[in-house]
Amino acid sequence: MEARAAGSGAAGYDEALLHKTILVGDSGVGKTSLLVQFDQGKFIPGSFSATVGIGFTVMLLGDSGVGKTCFLLQFKDGAFLSGTFIATVGIDFRNKVVAVDGVKVKLQIWDTAGQERFRSVTHAYYRDAQALLLLYDITSKMSFDNIRAWLTEIHEYAQKDVVIMLLGNKADVSSERAVRTEDGASLAREYGVPFMETSAKTGMNVELAFLAIAKELKQRAVRLPDEPRFQIQDYIESQKKKSSCCAFA
Repeated sequence: MEARAAGSGAAGYDEALLHKTILVGDSGVGKTSLLVQFDQGKFIPGSFSATVGIGFTVMLLGDSGVGKTCFLLQFKDGAFLSGTFIATVGIDFRNKVVAVDGVKVKLQIWDTAGQERFRSVTHAYYRDAQALLLLYDITSKMSFDNIRAWLTEIHEYAQKDVVIMLLGNKADVSSERAVRTEDGASLAREYGVPFMETSAKTGMNVELAFLAIAKELKQRAVRLPDEPRFQIQDYIESQKKKSSCCAFA
């Protein structure tokens, strides 16, 4: 998993101190540059594109070691970083803009720590998330068995209409599979959430997961009362069939 906690080094991290700061002001006054200066300690010259008007917060959840950070980096940078990650401390985030039906949608993706000792920190962020990607490792039966506990937490702390997607990660390691695809699909049906297996290493279904979430959230934001609801699982299946010979195997 990952090594950076927003605004704090791992050694000096105090989970009792949790604050949020929001930058507001007219477009062009330098909010993004100010944030980059704080985050990276430098000023990047040149013109920033104005922050996208339609945006949503997506949270990655699941046990430590299921591949949340690698999953996020595969989507953000299109790369898999091999080797051992230091477990995420508290919470970290990345931004990415995607095109949905010709509309630019900004996703702020929060990568959360899976360890129990950081749960009080991540709980504080649940309420602000519009979508939750809940991951387990198909080679770890324990990570799958813990999904019910994660769903209980979600229903306790998250928005009632939050979009939830269940993902069985590390599908590329089929020789070490400990959780059948059918079991993941069955659990997803039980809770009424979309499901698919993914691989942060090969990129299988990673982009599709985020695009499906972005499409669902965008449709919710602009849908007229008499319009039919977007069926996210139907969209996922249609995209997988359409691309079955390529990336979304």
